[in-house]
Amino acid sequence: MSKLTDLQARIEAVLAEHLSRPGIPDRLRAAMKYSTLSGGKRIRAILVYAAGTAASAKIERLDAVAAAIECVHAYSLIHDDLPAMDDDDLRRGQPTSHIQFDEATAILAGDALQTLAFEILAESELSDQQARQITLLLARSAGAAGMVGGQMIDILATEQELNQLELENMHRCKTGALINAAVIGGALCADSLDERVRTALEKYAANLGLAFQVIDDILDIESTTEQLGKPNGSDTAAGKVTFPQLLGLTESKQFAQKLYHDAMESLQLIGDNTESPIGVRLLSDIAERVVTRTH
Repeated sequence: MSKLTDLQARIEAVLAEHLSRPGIPDRLRAAMKYSTLSGGKRIRAILVYAAGTAASAKIERLDAVAAAIECVHAYSLIHDDLPAMDDDDLRRGQPTSHIQFDEATAILAGDALQTLAFEILAESELSDQQARQITLLLARSAGAAGMVGGQMIDILATEQELNQLELENMHRCKTGALINAAVIGGALCADSLDERVRTALEKYAANLGLAFQVIDDILDIESTTEQLGKPNGSDTAAGKVTFPQLLGLTESKQFAQKLYHDAMESLQLIGDNTESPIGVRLLSDIAERVVTRTH
């Protein structure tokens, strides 16, 4: 079993435990589990483990941060799929939450997952200072100036024209902010964090987050619905501005490769400042997986 597979299995178990807490109404719990434990690449959680390992953090602390980020990510997908947002019927090869249950249950499941994320952080083995730093990081990354703000920009940009800088800025909020929270949140779990390492990790996360979105846009054109687990061509059908639409398909692939190489260069800066080369190798493996994935 590969290290990445080990970490995927670990976060699945951690999430399952948190979603088994007492007091949750049965239907709400079923909807929360349905959207959180229904597969997924777990890239954000693995980034927490990788960056934390690179910074020599204890894995028990990383469990909490990885679970919190996955809960926020799951909530965002539930809400993105709603009729008022992207109006998607398929996610990860199965009906979206509001189709499987109903719209009200889906909204409440998303709400519950978002608040559960911060409950997990508050109850964790993090020090008070770490819990405060990571909670603030996650709140800002997921909030009005981060993921939610990026989603608002995306909605307003439908059927509009954006230049490349505007498109990049939108996705640095919508997709990149949570990826940055995963990387830096994992590193903040360490007893101390060298500022040079943090700066390099922030550069890595910025390039990886944007590369992730560029590849998403490419796959929306080149992959099938079966491969994606959701309808292909949905961005074009919805009138969204994408990198292939703006730059062309070939140029978008070249741009993704440039972002990948820039992310890898950042990891080289970390190498001499970390006691754990395993974490750096994991970060490298994740970056490669992001730009070579088919779904």
